[in-house]
Amino acid sequence: QVQLVESGGGLVSPGGSMRLSCTASGFMAENPTLAWYREKIVNRRELVAALTSDDRTTYSDSVMGRVSIFRGSGEHAVELQMNALAPEDTALYFCHTKDVWGTNYWGLGTLVNVST
Repeated sequence: QVQLVESGGGLVSPGGSMRLSCTASGFMAENPTLAWYREKIVNRRELVAALTSDDRTTYSDSVMGRVSIFRGSGEHAVELQMNALAPEDTALYFCHTKDVWGTNYWGLGTLVNVST
């Protein structure tokens, strides 16, 4: 069983920056793939960025150049640095990973509201 806890969401002005953090705990691989998804519409989650076990990064075209994903200081932690935010980035952001059996796990989500 894996638990994911996100933090760092909130209100930010257009053009601003925000850093999201996620901490995973439970039984998983030593260096699991961690990813951030976002949900603008209920039940429609899209990949924002992913960090693989060998620290390779993947970004969606919509955030390329504005977002960086990297491992946090804690064990099984990941962070998402977002810059030049626009209202279109407003969404519920979810941390995601898989356990050693391939079962998907999601955090409860943290809301990012890009607005004036």
